[in-house]
Amino acid sequence: MKKIMLLGFSALVLASCVSKKEYAALEAKHKETKDLLNSTTVKLNKCLADEAALSARGKELEKRLADLKATNQDLIQSTKDMTVLTSKGASNLEKSLESLKEKDLKISRLQDALTKKDSVTLALVSSLKKEVGLNDEDIEINVEKSVVFISLSDKLLFKSGSYNITDRAKEILKKVATVINGKPNFEAMVEGHTDNVPYKSGGVLQDNWDLSVKRSTSIVRALQDLGVAPEKLIAAGRSSYVPLVSNDTAENRATNRRTKILILPKIDQFYNMIENEMKSLSK
Repeated sequence: MKKIMLLGFSALVLASCVSKKEYAALEAKHKETKDLLNSTTVKLNKCLADEAALSARGKELEKRLADLKATNQDLIQSTKDMTVLTSKGASNLEKSLESLKEKDLKISRLQDALTKKDSVTLALVSSLKKEVGLNDEDIEINVEKSVVFISLSDKLLFKSGSYNITDRAKEILKKVATVINGKPNFEAMVEGHTDNVPYKSGGVLQDNWDLSVKRSTSIVRALQDLGVAPEKLIAAGRSSYVPLVSNDTAENRATNRRTKILILPKIDQFYNMIENEMKSLSK
């Protein structure tokens, strides 16, 4: 602005000292200079604006570069972690496959043991049916929950209200003793069952519990007398609490009065083995 004032002042001074032609030339030159100044000012302002924009863009690019470097570092670390995880995963998978192979082998052994047990059970049923026979309707030989049993009618074994066995019962028990003695790894459990009519005969027996147990021990003693080792015998009484049918008729009550002789492999060892194997499988 000061330059313009000086130029104007100079023009006034010169106007008095120069001719009109020279003055017009100076005035034209002054206008040209002024236009050039304005144009230069506009360009300068544009350059300053561009510089500010480029500076902001540069800072933005620097920030993006820093972010990319950080992301790249994270990817490198993730790759390292994935390599470690993949290695561990392969190791764990190998261990899992080995464990599955071991479990498959154990399951196979269990299945073989169960198959063998089933085979033994069927052979025992066949042997009992052959020895004892099935011609008498008061004798039943069957398998119940993988246990072989002989069920003998009460009238075949005892007189009414008595725990003394009959001569017919001794003939049947002799055959049962032969089967048990032929199987050294078997035991026999004798279960006495009554109907629900209260026992009233008095004497040493108080109730049906006593009667069922006393009949069971009578059978056990008979089997022992027939040569069965006493350590292989088990006496049990169930009273009237495990009936086959309802005790609502005389015929049904007669059905419920029975003695069961369960022929048992020494399953404690077998089931211990099964239990141990199942515990191993669950680990």
